[in-house]
Amino acid sequence: MNMISKAIAFLTIGFFATSVLANDEDFPNRKLFPETTPISLEKLKATKDEVFIIDVRSAYEFDTLHIKDAQNVALNSSTFISTLEGIRKNSNKPIVFYCNGKTCKKSYKAALKAIKSKISSVFVFDAGVFDWARAYPEESILLGKLLEDKDRLISSADLKEHMLDHKTFVRQAKSDDVIILDIRDPVQRDGLQIFAHRENVVPLDNAKLQKYVDQAKAENKTLMIYDAVGKQVRWLQYYLEDQRASDYYFMKGGAEAHFEDFIAKYRKKL
Repeated sequence: MNMISKAIAFLTIGFFATSVLANDEDFPNRKLFPETTPISLEKLKATKDEVFIIDVRSAYEFDTLHIKDAQNVALNSSTFISTLEGIRKNSNKPIVFYCNGKTCKKSYKAALKAIKSKISSVFVFDAGVFDWARAYPEESILLGKLLEDKDRLISSADLKEHMLDHKTFVRQAKSDDVIILDIRDPVQRDGLQIFAHRENVVPLDNAKLQKYVDQAKAENKTLMIYDAVGKQVRWLQYYLEDQRASDYYFMKGGAEAHFEDFIAKYRKKL
């Protein structure tokens, strides 16, 4: 069977299965993107070698945890469509997009963007990378190595243990026994700093962050880390745990929570 025949057969046998459509209530974003076609966890596993799996998240998220053999093509990349066009030019294999999970919209947006660019046979694995890793740890890559054991995944409870509300975070960050890290992107930062000259501005890059992890251990200090909205730190936690760092905290809601509270207080005084 040639490649085109395989692609046609792939769709004909019900690639996205009725069971996927029957569980739409578990996927709130499907109603927002009716043009896209979902694929179930089981179907993706069964046909994994017959599709191109595209991870549309950031490079940092991908490098932290991804589906084995997936390709990273970030949704916000300027070459997103041209990369897909290159894939389609060389193969008719279906393209499956995924991101973080059921509430993440990136996989849907990627599929919609591809559809509008006339790229055929695109699907969304909207259960996301975490459902995949829990079900198939032997087919998942964590920090460059096979995950193998799903218990290595960090739970919401584990993340919560290291998350402080912005008021508590700011109060504890006043101590001399802390190292403050601002890991926001330059665009997100836009000159607004919470701790003035006391904080270290560091990109979300493990090689650059290593210096501060080592310093915290050597000087017995606490790492106080914040991002834009409290979402990037969940990926950083994998690196910190891998480095056996234990004394670290994140700001819940990130810098946005802090500045929103600041603005609200200012308005009350007017």
